Amino acid sequence: MSYVPLSGLSLRDIEYVVAVDDLRNFSRAAERCGVSQAGLSEQVRKLELLLNVTLFERTRRHVAPTPDGEKLIGMARDVLTSARRLLEVARAYTGPLNGMLHIGLIPTLGPYYIPSLLPKLRHSYEQLSLRLSEMTTENLVNALRQGDLDLAIMSPTSTTTHFEQTLLFEEPFLAVFPKDHELAQKKAITFKDLARPDLLLLEDGHCLREQALSICPANFRPQDQRLATSLEMLWHMIAAGEGFSLIPCLALEHRAELQTLVTVRPIQGKEAKRTISLMWRPSDPRAESFKELAAFLRSQTPEGCTKLSDPS
Repeated sequence: MSYVPLSGLSLRDIEYVVAVDDLRNFSRAAERCGVSQAGLSEQVRKLELLLNVTLFERTRRHVAPTPDGEKLIGMARDVLTSARRLLEVARAYTGPLNGMLHIGLIPTLGPYYIPSLLPKLRHSYEQLSLRLSEMTTENLVNALRQGDLDLAIMSPTSTTTHFEQTLLFEEPFLAVFPKDHELAQKKAITFKDLARPDLLLLEDGHCLREQALSICPANFRPQDQRLATSLEMLWHMIAAGEGFSLIPCLALEHRAELQTLVTVRPIQGKEAKRTISLMWRPSDPRAESFKELAAFLRSQTPEGCTKLSDPS
């Protein structure tokens, strides 16, 4: 086999191609890769010229790999997997608490958990640099499996059983009502109280939606529930009197401007909570260092949550 120089081929260009294939959209791929759409498109075109293959069929409304492109993109994924494995093995010698660590979090946790945690991490691990991303559960699972994330902080689900994980803490749910809601007069809320048509839910894809439904009575079937695109939107819908919902306790902090418009009540029953875990790929050789990080995170369990014991 003749020697083929690789000077015109970069891992970054391969990442661009894989991102376009994942999202089937150049604009979203550019956003994920942190570059301009024009820059990403130009690099993909240069790679196509280098390979002498058209990787994608492009129209205004349609992006899809060509038959030849599909085969090469599959090989590109293998290249990225091998490159990430190389980095993981190299990092295992110095530990993940030095250098860059890419962590993903569910959006109903990240904004309320991370701000108070970051100064403590910087103080204890001065050589650690974090790249943080918020994603829905499905996207976290995919990104962690594909190696786009080193770690994920999220609630365990049926889709996370193939990851290594260690428990961090339990976060209780609280019921939040408009001030004039009939249930706002009760001192504590039961699971039966939740089965109402004015229960507000997040859209599909958010684990908080499934967690809220899981503690409703078994015969409750949501039909015409009002949906919110985010936890912030859910807050404003409650404050506007459009219904009530379950809010994780960490999201109640620093919301004085809205708490004057709502009533917060505890929910009776030990199931009114969610578990938060740290997860990583079983193949990652940094497991012992990740467990060390988990121990630190447990030591910094937020007020109002319950620290879980180290399973090991």
